[in-house]
Amino acid sequence: MNEAELAEQVRRACLRAALAAYEEGGLLGLCQQGRFELAMDAIKALDLASLTQEQPASLKK
Repeated sequence: MNEAELAEQVRRACLRAALAAYEEGGLLGLCQQGRFELAMDAIKALDLASLTQEQPASLKK
């Protein structure tokens, strides 16, 4: 995996984590600020080391 591919994987993982947490915050009844903070916490908690391992193409999306 080259640097551009790794960067794209990290970007996608951050977006997925943030969106999932933001939606979860909405279901929990959090205000917009609370949902945003939950999304930022989700990005901070990502296991970036796992992204450096090669994954089958079917799991990359």
